[in-house]
Amino acid sequence: MPDRYLSFTRTAPGRFLTRRLGLPQPAALHRWSPDRSALDGPLLPLTAGPSALDLAPVLARTGPAVDPAAGAARPAAVVLDATGVRDVDTLAGVHAALHPVVRSVAPSGRIVVLGAPLDPADHHQSAAQQALEGFTRSLGKEIGGGRTVNLVRLTDAGAAESTLRFLLSPRSAYVSGQVIDVLAAAGPVPPADPGRPLAGRTALVTGAARGIGAAVAETLARDGARVVVLDVPQAAQDARRLADRLGGTALTLDITAADAGERIAAELPGGLDVLVHNAGVTRDRRLVNMPAERWSSVLDVNLASVLRTTDALLAEGTLRPGGRIVATASIAGLAGNAGQTNYGASKAGIVGLVRSLAPRALAEHGVTVNAVAPGFIETRMTAAVPLFIREAGRRMNSLAQGGLPVDVAETTAWLADPASGAVNGQVVRVCGQSLLGA
Repeated sequence: MPDRYLSFTRTAPGRFLTRRLGLPQPAALHRWSPDRSALDGPLLPLTAGPSALDLAPVLARTGPAVDPAAGAARPAAVVLDATGVRDVDTLAGVHAALHPVVRSVAPSGRIVVLGAPLDPADHHQSAAQQALEGFTRSLGKEIGGGRTVNLVRLTDAGAAESTLRFLLSPRSAYVSGQVIDVLAAAGPVPPADPGRPLAGRTALVTGAARGIGAAVAETLARDGARVVVLDVPQAAQDARRLADRLGGTALTLDITAADAGERIAAELPGGLDVLVHNAGVTRDRRLVNMPAERWSSVLDVNLASVLRTTDALLAEGTLRPGGRIVATASIAGLAGNAGQTNYGASKAGIVGLVRSLAPRALAEHGVTVNAVAPGFIETRMTAAVPLFIREAGRRMNSLAQGGLPVDVAETTAWLADPASGAVNGQVVRVCGQSLLGA
């Protein structure tokens, strides 16, 4: 269902009325397209405190042209290196660096703060670096204009290249207020063709016949992957139609079947590089009115099938070294949601899966494990939500609008990138920085 309020605020009367009444004025987001594949303007590099990072060669490859004098104009992106912040005194450098330029950042611009891992042996450093998280999230909620603010903790600039390329591009339009650790031991693998980083790789997307799953399949195919579109037999026609359009293959089976993993492995004798767990259902009802079937069906599809299938594909060796597992969580699993105890439990379970499995999967199989956690995304499911709840979901985030399936897809594609090997065990919210939850 179209967002009529968003359309109204982009008319002259709408701008006048919403400004007079103090209502949200969502900005038009700059999302990736073939004719607007980069941000509109230069990148301004800044530093707070001493730093040992060699950022210049990495930033030169991330997209926007680096211009140290861009603060006098309108930078499309600002990267603040705060890895050297170790105490309250050097934390003042964050204010000193950004205060003069934050107002000049272009609409739909990006601010990325670079921090360091917390040092357990130095509580002053840990306090100062943790302060960057509160700073970043707060700035994201006040900056407006479709701009985003994110924090990346890193130890090696080269390992963070794919992450910076994503965050400093239109692909991250609905990702804000996030803290991303780029600390894994596995280094990046530069793609032969940066425009098609998944060329020669096979990706399987569950629940891919429509909605977010279809957008993920399309985006991975755009990036060069051979996509296997998996969905239930009832969606076979849609799955085949999408697979044919993408030059991939369709696979129909019940993902909750006990042998689903083994059947997938049998269909992919050549192996698999990217596994996207997207299939999911809702059976909403308050706990007091929820029969056991509504509980078990949601937990089986959203969590148990993910656990069983992942275990089977790792055990079978179907996921090749350098592979990527991306599961779909939800902000409902992070913040909770009335009437969704089953759904919230299943999605919080995905977070637990990622955090536990990620280090072992990398060490034992060379595979990373991450999750995306969508917020309010404009789909057929959210279109069926009652009007006032739907409007609240759209406005209760820093960007004051719902996201699109492609926003989840772009984030998934970044995590699936061969160059993202240093991103592991992360749960990235795609929610426009929802005002609910951490």
